[in-house]
Amino acid sequence: MVMALKIQAESARLQVVAGYESGHTMVFVQSDPCAPFQRLYAAQTHSQPILSIAILPSRDCFLSSSADAVIAKHPLPVAQSVWNTELKPFKVIQTKHSGQQGLDVRSDGRIFATAGWDARVRVYSCKTMKELAVLKWHKVGCYATAFAELADCCPVKMEERLQIKREDEELPTKREDEEVPIKQEEVEEAENQDEGALTHQPLAVTTVQQRREVEAQSTHWLAAASKDGKVSLWIIY
Repeated sequence: MVMALKIQAESARLQVVAGYESGHTMVFVQSDPCAPFQRLYAAQTHSQPILSIAILPSRDCFLSSSADAVIAKHPLPVAQSVWNTELKPFKVIQTKHSGQQGLDVRSDGRIFATAGWDARVRVYSCKTMKELAVLKWHKVGCYATAFAELADCCPVKMEERLQIKREDEELPTKREDEEVPIKQEEVEEAENQDEGALTHQPLAVTTVQQRREVEAQSTHWLAAASKDGKVSLWIIY
């Protein structure tokens, strides 16, 4: 039985990656719309049913996870090669944490995340497959993860985040989720004192708000969903 699927199209070619209840992963390619699908890759790296599959942005490999504690990195062939007819998995790691699913790869292809039955979200390196972080917040099992995709903007560097945070802390009466309304009595008081005093502080607030909006739109947010019905948001590196 098929447990997980991924498909990608490039020109007239279709690639389908399938994960099976038996623990097998397979890659099928159709080079022409009128031609049948060819199976170019098959491997059994898992002893339990496949739970999730994710294709890396480079489109040359994919990841698989299952009900066992194994995460595997596989090649993603695009055509049959007479020089390499027996493709093998690139890397297979034993994480010692069974039931990791919801695989998702960040848009820059550097890290990927899994959601675990043990209520933990784990972050791994795509290159070395080493565990980089364990995110603890949910109390019951997690089942899905998702990274924000950044297409037309660059990620905000950590130094810029710290600068925005420092500037935000300099505004003593402004909470993160609070708007800054101008009360009528403040307007009257400002008119009696100095007209310039009315416009100076709102301008500073608007500048910080704009910078925070830019940061939010250019951050690789990681979302995780759990059986408790809650979604957590994280910033990873």
